[in-house]
Amino acid sequence: MEKEFDFFSDHSEAFLEMAFCPDYLERPTRPDGYGKNTGDCGDTVEVFLSVDQGRIQEISFQIDGCINTRACANTIGRMVHGRKLEDAWTITPRDIINYLQTLPESSHHCAELSCGALYRALAHARTNIRDPWKKNYIFK
Repeated sequence: MEKEFDFFSDHSEAFLEMAFCPDYLERPTRPDGYGKNTGDCGDTVEVFLSVDQGRIQEISFQIDGCINTRACANTIGRMVHGRKLEDAWTITPRDIINYLQTLPESSHHCAELSCGALYRALAHARTNIRDPWKKNYIFK
């Protein structure tokens, strides 16, 4: 007989921390970078970046999705906060999966979804740094 999965005892500490962490859940009014990605599953991740002198000073996100997507988005926040913009491009879905340790294989697309939103936010931030007048997103 196969053991039934117990969410709290069968997930890694890293996964549980990222699944329930409220630190990066915010919607700033004037981010330097914004990226939104919606997966085939229907989950949506929005990433907001504040950049100063080429470094990510603040990262936050909003999600409409499952706890696995939330864990992946929080992991991105943990991984990129304080990093140089160009270094943040090196983060991959595999890095997120490895960090979380127990992200179910059926939810690996959540890491891809979150990385896609990050990459879009990085591209938008890069454009805003070169051409600040293009910073036209205002969120309420």
